[in-house]
Amino acid sequence: MSGLRLAYLALAIWGAVHPMSYFIAWFSEHGWQLGPMIAAWHANAATSGLVWDLTIAALALTLWIIAETAVRRNWAALVAIPATFLIGVSCGLPLYLFLRSRPID
Repeated sequence: MSGLRLAYLALAIWGAVHPMSYFIAWFSEHGWQLGPMIAAWHANAATSGLVWDLTIAALALTLWIIAETAVRRNWAALVAIPATFLIGVSCGLPLYLFLRSRPID
């Protein structure tokens, strides 16, 4: 495996674990409901801007994944879509780059 692929994989793991540690801490303190977390995401203009920034980036990444998967027939790369929306762009993007950069059969 190339160094670049290892870097993508390391970033995908870091992008899953690090942000998730904050989410789990927040849920442990405030309860395991999405409503209060979504309210916290829109607590002020700065956090709302960040939420919209990440949402737009996630949608753009999803379109790119779908378009490239249709051409490259790399169906395993579709796993990056749920990773993007269930974990975050910080996991989904490097995961997709890792899956995309594998040698083509």
